[in-house]
Amino acid sequence: MATPKFINNSSTFHQELKQRVNQYFADVKKPSTGNIKLFFKAIFFFTAYVALYVHLVYFTPVAWVAIIECVLLGCFTAAIGFNVMHDGGHGSFSKNKNVNKLAAVSVNFLGASSIMWNQKHNIIHHTYTNIDGVDDDIEIKPYLRMCTTQKLYKVHRFQHYYVWFLYTLLHLIWIFLTDYQKYFKKKIGTVPIKKLTVKEHIAFWAAKVGYAFFFIVLPIYILGFTTWVVGFLITSMVTGFVISIVFQLAHTVEDTEFPMPEVSSNKIENEWAIHQVQTTANFATKNKLLSWLVGGLNFQIEHHLFPKISHVHYPAISKIIKQTCLDFDIKYIEYPKMRHAIASHAAYLRRMGRAVAV
Repeated sequence: MATPKFINNSSTFHQELKQRVNQYFADVKKPSTGNIKLFFKAIFFFTAYVALYVHLVYFTPVAWVAIIECVLLGCFTAAIGFNVMHDGGHGSFSKNKNVNKLAAVSVNFLGASSIMWNQKHNIIHHTYTNIDGVDDDIEIKPYLRMCTTQKLYKVHRFQHYYVWFLYTLLHLIWIFLTDYQKYFKKKIGTVPIKKLTVKEHIAFWAAKVGYAFFFIVLPIYILGFTTWVVGFLITSMVTGFVISIVFQLAHTVEDTEFPMPEVSSNKIENEWAIHQVQTTANFATKNKLLSWLVGGLNFQIEHHLFPKISHVHYPAISKIIKQTCLDFDIKYIEYPKMRHAIASHAAYLRRMGRAVAV
């Protein structure tokens, strides 16, 4: 389908939001990018990541220690993605553009392509959130049915049971399949990607070859195939599960919407900012440890409205955004605990496995 358009109406919601948030930063006299705490957090995560990798590959711990370290390596892989790559990709990690670029390309060291991520996430997902046929994040057909406009198969009746296993495969599928599909098809779903420069082609393959050497070839050479495959699968499946859970709780829960454009005009009935609020949910925002670990991605409403603001500021601006939504009579979706959001996600998938298509 062609990418839809958002209506330009007389609503001042987005203008008012920007004015209030900008005034907040003017009042506190702080930049909207990351701070020294974020930089130290990035150093901590990368140090732990490298230390675990070196110990696993070069020091060969006993099996039970290796398993624990593989689980931790998977968690730190996701944490770097949440806290460093994600902010860097949106240009909010630092005031320095070169530092942002460096933070963004950290995803290459985790096996994925920063070029494809930028196209898929920053451009498509953040613009066309929860729009079936455009937003690649809800295109998991035929294995999962994420909204009523997608075809219903008999197996979907059980999707709220088997989904948790599928989520463990996300990282493996991402780094070994979908990145290449996007590269060769030159499309993300139905949306064409911009033509890559020679430099970008080289960067894509350099990242893939580098990851293959450090995480496949070298470990197999040092540890042997069996030891490597067990450790690699544990690490990658933990990474996939953690990433999937955090991102899915933001959009595929009972209260979020999945609007489709009007057929004749190909327009979404709301302006972009209202669309983002209606298709996005927060969870466990008072849990400071969780917020620290997931890079503020439990504040997804704030992130979708202001992706160029670093996640370290989300707790503060969330109060402003929540009040503005109240003033404009726009529902602000929030689950008090992570377990509530997980339950809602499971209930939503259960409903989609039984609901008749519209």
